[in-house]
Amino acid sequence: MILHLAPLDDWLADPGRPYATASLLTDGFIHCSADEQTALAVANAFYADTPDPLMVLLIEEALVEPMVKWEAPHGAPPPGATPGVLFPHIYGRLNRTAVVGLEKVERGPDGSWSALIPWS
Repeated sequence: MILHLAPLDDWLADPGRPYATASLLTDGFIHCSADEQTALAVANAFYADTPDPLMVLLIEEALVEPMVKWEAPHGAPPPGATPGVLFPHIYGRLNRTAVVGLEKVERGPDGSWSALIPWS
């Protein structure tokens, strides 16, 4: 299972088409994380000011149609990421059939993203 952070509105936009992000145009791939600890570190590093709800797409890698490459981060990984982590990058628009679940990223008392909880 790989994890992708997305504001809920981004995921819900254009549901009849494969999912794409701005990073697909700028970086050539959709950024994902390998585990919850790293996803939370990325959320706090890059989505600190994102309003709720921030979601995690649970992606079954075997169902992803574009190429997935596990790569080292450019520069240091965000503070709190799993040591030595590689990041799964999806090189193309994501087929929505590979998304097998959603979780919501929850803020802690200090306002930082602190946990993933089931989306209901």
